[in-house]
Amino acid sequence: MAEEQVNNGPAEDSPVFRMQKMYIKDFSFENPNAPAVFQAPDQEPKVEVNLKLNNTKLDDDHYEVGLQITAKIVDKNANDKTMFIMEIEHAAAFLMKNIPAEHQEMVLGVDCPTLLFPFTRQIVSQMSVDGGFIPFLMEPINFMALYQNSKNEVQEAN
Repeated sequence: MAEEQVNNGPAEDSPVFRMQKMYIKDFSFENPNAPAVFQAPDQEPKVEVNLKLNNTKLDDDHYEVGLQITAKIVDKNANDKTMFIMEIEHAAAFLMKNIPAEHQEMVLGVDCPTLLFPFTRQIVSQMSVDGGFIPFLMEPINFMALYQNSKNEVQEAN
C-alpha cells in the first residue's frame, strides 16, 4: 500500500493576505442647524466628499490601512446652509505574508481599501440616518483607477 501525502494547507512560502481586525479610529457627526434644517422646504443637497488613504507598517507581516473620509452636505436652496458634516477614520489591520515586494504597494493601495470600503460606507449611511437624514450612500470607489492615476501623476512629475 502506497503512502499518501496529505496537503493540510498552504506551503510555508505561499502568499497570505487577509483582514484581521476592523475598527473606527475617529468619528464625528455634526448637525449644526438642527432642528431648522429638517423644516426647510425643497432641499437640494450639494455633497462634497474628500478621501484620504493611509497605510502604516505595524510589523514584518502586518499593515494598518485606513480610510479618512470627510463629507459635507449643504442645501443649495438655502444659501449653502450646512445640513451635516461627517468625518470618519476607519481602518483595518491586514496580514500580508510572503507578498512579493513589487506587489505590496498595489495590495495596500487597491486590495485593502477595496475590502474595507463597503464597511465604511455602511457606517456612514447608518450615521446619517441616526442623525435624522435619509441614508447617505457614498458612490462606490474604484481604488484601482485611483492607484493608477496616482502612479501616472508621479511618473509625469519625474
